[in-house]
Amino acid sequence: MNLETKWLEDFVALANTRSFSASARQRHVTQPAFSRRIRSLEQAVGATLVDRSTTPIGLTPEGQLFLVTARSMVEQLSECLAHLRGLSMANEALDIVAAHSLALTFFPHWISRLQKGVGELPTRLVAMNVGDAIHVLREGNCDLMLAYYDPYASMQLDGEAFPSFSIGQVKMLPVCVPNADGTPRFALDDEAGIPFLAYTQGAFLGRSVRMLLKNDPLRMRLKTVYETAMAEGLKGMALQGVGMAWIPDFCIREELTTGRLVRAGDPQWDIPLEIRLYRCSLVHKPGVEKLWRQMMKLPRDFLQA
Repeated sequence: MNLETKWLEDFVALANTRSFSASARQRHVTQPAFSRRIRSLEQAVGATLVDRSTTPIGLTPEGQLFLVTARSMVEQLSECLAHLRGLSMANEALDIVAAHSLALTFFPHWISRLQKGVGELPTRLVAMNVGDAIHVLREGNCDLMLAYYDPYASMQLDGEAFPSFSIGQVKMLPVCVPNADGTPRFALDDEAGIPFLAYTQGAFLGRSVRMLLKNDPLRMRLKTVYETAMAEGLKGMALQGVGMAWIPDFCIREELTTGRLVRAGDPQWDIPLEIRLYRCSLVHKPGVEKLWRQMMKLPRDFLQA
């Protein structure tokens, strides 16, 4: 039998409230995620524990028997952890998921600036692609998500269920290494084919580049020589002189300043991006609620990195 402690805690909460929605709020997860966890518990135990045919819901005879054990285990574990950790929920670190490029370069600067306005902010950060990050947020498995805003709505989040703060306006720039005279080695206005460092098909930044090139003849002259989902990967290849790539400006500030990379085209080829911090309004973790209230009091320009 492979049981997760959180499933036991979920079951005890459900037995107390007799409501999936109320229990989900109490457990700081979305209702669909909570329901799946109860199903997982039943599968692990090998018995139906909840009678879903009644309102409010009840427990089956097996569920009533299992509740005694579940409560005892949860109480013993909670007592032990309280002695070991001595931590309150308000002081727990916030779990944040972020797009790879934002986690590596943008987040450290932004969180440092934010803490000047809201005070010490313990965080745990996990980098992943935007699609996976949205899934994690919807499942209630993180507190906050740092991601690019999607103007084409293909991955748009409902504003009421997933409120957000705009925290940055940036651009993707076409860049490459320079020639000896400082001109771009792979200029977009060249008539010849251009070795292209591209984002993989599912990458959010790749879709932004494809939208820019959709109806432009330039796309016919771009010859893909390398693909990756991560902007830092394209930056590394660009610095090796392999080709040109569109890279977020905050990732390449130092390289542009020192001249290791230069623009491969004028500003008409820049791609504007907006960065937002998202939360799920159905999850009511004290630390998240406190941070959100504090951020609402800050001047808009203070939130912008």
